[in-house]
Amino acid sequence: QDMNDSKYTILCPQMSPIHFDLLQSAFTAEGYNLIVLNNSNRAAIDMGLQFVNNDACYPSLIVVGQIMDAILSGKYDTDHLAVIMSQTGGGCRATNYIGFIRRALAKAGFPDIPVISLNLSKLESNPGFRITPKFLLRGICAAAIGDIFMRCLYRMRPYELTPGSADELHQKWIEPCRRFVESDHISIPTFYRLCRQIVKDFDALPVNEDIKKPRVGIVGEILVKYSPTGNNHLVELLESEGAEVVVPELFGFMHYCFYNQIYKADNLGTSRKTARISGLGIKALQYLQKPANDAFVKSRHFEPYCNIMELVHYAEDYVSIGNQTGEGWFLVGEMIELIHSGANNIVCTQPFGCLPNHIVGKGVIKEIRRTHPEANIVAIDYDPGASEVNQLNRIKLMLSSAFKKLNAS
Repeated sequence: QDMNDSKYTILCPQMSPIHFDLLQSAFTAEGYNLIVLNNSNRAAIDMGLQFVNNDACYPSLIVVGQIMDAILSGKYDTDHLAVIMSQTGGGCRATNYIGFIRRALAKAGFPDIPVISLNLSKLESNPGFRITPKFLLRGICAAAIGDIFMRCLYRMRPYELTPGSADELHQKWIEPCRRFVESDHISIPTFYRLCRQIVKDFDALPVNEDIKKPRVGIVGEILVKYSPTGNNHLVELLESEGAEVVVPELFGFMHYCFYNQIYKADNLGTSRKTARISGLGIKALQYLQKPANDAFVKSRHFEPYCNIMELVHYAEDYVSIGNQTGEGWFLVGEMIELIHSGANNIVCTQPFGCLPNHIVGKGVIKEIRRTHPEANIVAIDYDPGASEVNQLNRIKLMLSSAFKKLNAS
């Protein structure tokens, strides 16, 4: 069955609202009727617990819960329905997403609903769903714009002179960006202009230059890091407590996945051809980040993105670059990058019992504190049964220490 058929609806779980808002347009332009689910709430988590063993990680519970909650709501024609999910193929519980979803569908009596695996490692074949070069370009441009929005919004919103003006500017830009992603001809010069103009507009937003707020970075497992449901609306919480939030860009994770292939070819004897393609992948991502990066350098308020080779260099002082399960060495690199850019306060978010995060997140905090005494890091576990009060108290404790240091300086 061809998923391009207008009768077909593809359900996609929500991960990062800022990015997925635009990614939806990339699918629409290619004739796919994709719906990004907006039901990531407590009901979806409870639904996840009905279908997935609670030993599975929190992100997989949220994802399966969102999908099953939508399917069982009766809103969709289940004979013309498919589900899409990204898959990185790493050695962690989340790699079983597709298996969990298929099992849940079969358990609920819908074994025929196709599950599309969105991956670059040929884990699954997806008949009826094709990723053409143009489709890929649309998706990557959408993700690049999402990264710009996230950087600009989180940087300016805490200091805006008119409450709500940063969000308003974001909303104003969404429509032109959607039109670009959906346009017949994806013009790179147009994309470059768009990126530069967004940065320029945010840079000119009237802000209060007199206040100083502690900068708090958020790192960790990818879904818990970006999903407001996964991290109990951590960005809103930190901003309401008087902090400026810094979240590393989504492109960073793509760079990490590509770089890992190069490292494996150099050190573990894997395919040189894959490594060469990955090297080209890194160059392509950097090419698409260039206009925003140049604009950030010229701006008054923003810092450019960190180069992947710099992140590797930061991380290798603490862990081997062979640590590639989950967020692996990348998590360490991001923490050091945040400290270098003045965000000494860091919330390391992880699903409870997430092995890579416990090793390369919690496991390196002591050593990072030794080499960077100014680092103020708190590791927070997220789980359906986790105590929100406990999470809140530990985050507030980290913030009180951040405010003390800020006032002392």
